[in-house]
Amino acid sequence: MKIGIACDHHGVKLKSKIIKYLNSKGYEVINFGTDTAESVDYTDYAFKIGNAIQNNEINYGFLICGTGIGMCMAANRMKNVRCARVFNKYEARMTRLHNNANVLAFSSKMCFFKIKKIIDIFLETSYSDLERHNIRLKKLEELK
Repeated sequence: MKIGIACDHHGVKLKSKIIKYLNSKGYEVINFGTDTAESVDYTDYAFKIGNAIQNNEINYGFLICGTGIGMCMAANRMKNVRCARVFNKYEARMTRLHNNANVLAFSSKMCFFKIKKIIDIFLETSYSDLERHNIRLKKLEELK
């Protein structure tokens, strides 16, 4: 499984911790930047993850910015990207199970230990593939 990760200038330290964690669990991680504290536009990095999802370069993506909200909004503008800004394990599980989310967005202010648990649940949960969920996802994709 290939996982992409990107951040703006707010998320550099947290991104580094997440990469180390994912590597320790045996995942192949592709770092899409940024790697400095110099101010950048979060949209550019959300689009890098979105393009990688669209081109089947990665299976899942993680995005980090100051709040996670901007990254989530930007990523969801892209076809075939279903990004969620989650706060806990329950939301991580449900966004995979019901929404087939393939990207998560985090605030750089979130606790790393909490994020590790969220990531584990997210990556371990499969999409339900129930018809009612498929219908809803189709409606979302038709709007893009």
